[in-house]
Amino acid sequence: MKLQQKNILIAPLNWGLGHATRCIPIIRALKENGFNPIIASDGEALQLLRLEFPELTILELPSYKINYPKKGMLFRWKMFLGLPNIISAVADEQKVVEKWIKEFQIVGIISDNRLGVRHSKVPSVYITHQLNVLTGLTTFFSTKIHQKFIKKFTECWVPDVDKKTNLSGKLGHFEQNDLNVKYIGPLSRFLKVKSEKKFDYLILLSGPEPQRTLLEQKLISEFKEIEKPVLFVKGKIEDQQKIHQEGAILFYNFMTTLQLEEAFSCSEMVICRSGYSSVMDLAHLEKKAFFIPTPGQFEQEYLAVKFQKEKLVPFVNQEDFKLQKLSNISDFKGFSSFTTETDWRKLFSLFERK
Repeated sequence: MKLQQKNILIAPLNWGLGHATRCIPIIRALKENGFNPIIASDGEALQLLRLEFPELTILELPSYKINYPKKGMLFRWKMFLGLPNIISAVADEQKVVEKWIKEFQIVGIISDNRLGVRHSKVPSVYITHQLNVLTGLTTFFSTKIHQKFIKKFTECWVPDVDKKTNLSGKLGHFEQNDLNVKYIGPLSRFLKVKSEKKFDYLILLSGPEPQRTLLEQKLISEFKEIEKPVLFVKGKIEDQQKIHQEGAILFYNFMTTLQLEEAFSCSEMVICRSGYSSVMDLAHLEKKAFFIPTPGQFEQEYLAVKFQKEKLVPFVNQEDFKLQKLSNISDFKGFSSFTTETDWRKLFSLFERK
């Protein structure tokens, strides 16, 4: 007689695609360890996971309605003005999760930065690489607020290592805390494969609008006369995949995980945002890269500066990008392997408790 699989709700935040993509290896691990993942999110994050896991139950959560301003300097104030929407969505999340626990007999929850996806009677995990939330002059307050929410969860999983040499730096590490933190190692959905070089540059876009579109327009303008082969993935999750060629540039609106694995392996250098999920992928695949942080997003700006200081990856601000800026990439080492083995069985034992 086959035992019924235990249902685990896994819910990434829809803020760019990074939260969703780094949940892919967790979903795979849940399946491999005999659990039944139920996916919940909204927007493009939900669309992406639906494409990756068509066989799984997919549920829709309330949107946080996060929008970026066109000017990065206004980001903090835009987020402040959007707080009522976030607070409302968190309250709605809690109501719908309460309902789903009964309806789907959920025995565990994994939330990637969704503050309301938890329950006091169900083991609830919160995933974040931002124990410290950088917001400029308001960092102390944003960090305290975030940690207050984290304490409501059973455990907090940080996708990094608890060592001096790490990827997240001060974002994911601080000396004293009373949070139940577990460092689970960097996460990547990709396998490292070998392929012959086809492209000099892989441009990989992601992130909320309008900044994704603004960067797309900027890069198309700069690369339109290039003669070297370029693979340009716009990061627009749509119902159908669209492919077209313009000069030396091959455009995709989006790629599946397997397609991106091949794209990374056959491209010499990657141009992308300095989001943490991208950092984990690049480190896992040992790629050379060039970063263009999202304007006003302190986390990405911090990571870009950190890796440039470490002589790993250069960066430039979005408004300053020119094709000539790529000429100094040879002065940087690129990422070396940062692969660690995650003990999923031990982590998932949380959901086996009576």
